[in-house]
Amino acid sequence: MRYEIDNAMLKSLLPAIALAEDMLARLDERAARSPVGDGFAERGHFFDAASALWVAGELVHVEDLVLHDAHMDSRTPSHELTIAHAVLRARRRIWTADPTWALSAAGLNALAGAGLEETARATEVKGAIAPPDEAEEEAEALLSVELAEIDAVLARSQRLLDTHLGGAPAVEERPKETRADPLGLFGDDEWDEAQRLSDWRALIPLADELPPALAAAVLFEAWERTEPVRRQHWLGGLLVSGYLRSRGKVASHLFAFYAGLKSIRHEKRRSRDRLTRLLAFLDAMTESAATGLKEMDRLSLARTQMELRFRDRRSNSSLPQLAEFVLSRPMVSSAMVARQLQVTSRGALNLLNEIGIREITGRGRYRAWGII
Repeated sequence: MRYEIDNAMLKSLLPAIALAEDMLARLDERAARSPVGDGFAERGHFFDAASALWVAGELVHVEDLVLHDAHMDSRTPSHELTIAHAVLRARRRIWTADPTWALSAAGLNALAGAGLEETARATEVKGAIAPPDEAEEEAEALLSVELAEIDAVLARSQRLLDTHLGGAPAVEERPKETRADPLGLFGDDEWDEAQRLSDWRALIPLADELPPALAAAVLFEAWERTEPVRRQHWLGGLLVSGYLRSRGKVASHLFAFYAGLKSIRHEKRRSRDRLTRLLAFLDAMTESAATGLKEMDRLSLARTQMELRFRDRRSNSSLPQLAEFVLSRPMVSSAMVARQLQVTSRGALNLLNEIGIREITGRGRYRAWGII
């Protein structure tokens, strides 16, 4: 597959490149200087994770993702919600790591699930705590041990029943050497993910010679065409965001690429013409940057209104902490506020009423608040 950009294609791409570069620079500068930049970066993780599932053809509500991340699910999480939470954790891991880690061999192996050993761990440079959930992995390991013991007990019981009921004693058969995936549902011998990832990484030096926006579009187009990781196809958009951060184009936060890509028509994103696909990906960056600027306008206005509520309050008031927490989540519930601020449920409701944010549910059984 050819990945070079000829003069005719470059001439057609120049307007979209210039617009995308300008919008990305505006967004990065605004987020770096804005007092709501940290909250905007954290909210972007949720919106981009839900958008990644939207692009894949699955619907995940942002509210459900927020509750699932806070371990306060209102119902049993669906398979799509679990995948969206994996996207959310991957974004946080990329953001808390060194800017160049995600595109390194160790980073790609860790994100793709091929290398989770200590040697593949990222060197964190932020103050936030990055997943993965080690407790879940330990719980799964303990559950596997318990199930193995139960199987052994059932096998012994069956042999005893066969003996006492007069049947011939069961002859212990040697375990047959079978493949872990006999139906080929989870793996394909002819689909070498390691080699495909290596081939995709070989394009990074070529992309470094291009403008950041065009280079990101080329890398994502190559990811879409080759599909290096079948079960984590959403990883391509996260790597594009990491690449823009490593180039210093969007260094203030992890760019929400899927938030803009979901607004691009499927016919353009999956077109047979490579020029059309590159234009679609550049338009996605422009759309995402424009959406991010509008989001920061809303957050800045909401922050100003909340500051008027607690300007003359006592110094140990919990309202400033509540304002920062509200700005960092698409929505909050009274239970989330109570746990975050270490107050009672009644106290959380009082604080939410005092700070003056809008209730978005309108139901008495379950109430949630957020910035719309």
